Amino acid sequence: MSAVSVWEISIKITTGKLRVGADLPDAVERSWFVPLPVTAEHGWAAGALPLHHRDPFDRLLVAQAQLEGLTIVTRDPAISHYQVAVLPA
Repeated sequence: MSAVSVWEISIKITTGKLRVGADLPDAVERSWFVPLPVTAEHGWAAGALPLHHRDPFDRLLVAQAQLEGLTIVTRDPAISHYQVAVLPA
């Protein structure tokens, strides 16, 4: 699970747009998810992506998925404009 996802979820909790009952970083550690940190290579690749999507969180997730050979789980149809595997949520 990308650090970007945890960051975005944290912001949504703080702004009242999302409610999560548990400490998310602790829950991620106890789950089968493998933590994925953000690297300089991820940031560089995200900045070079075409502007199909303007959300910096999603662009970074796309870059990570492309570089790491991962699949993105999302409801956002704009993500499909990138060359990345998508699993509809």
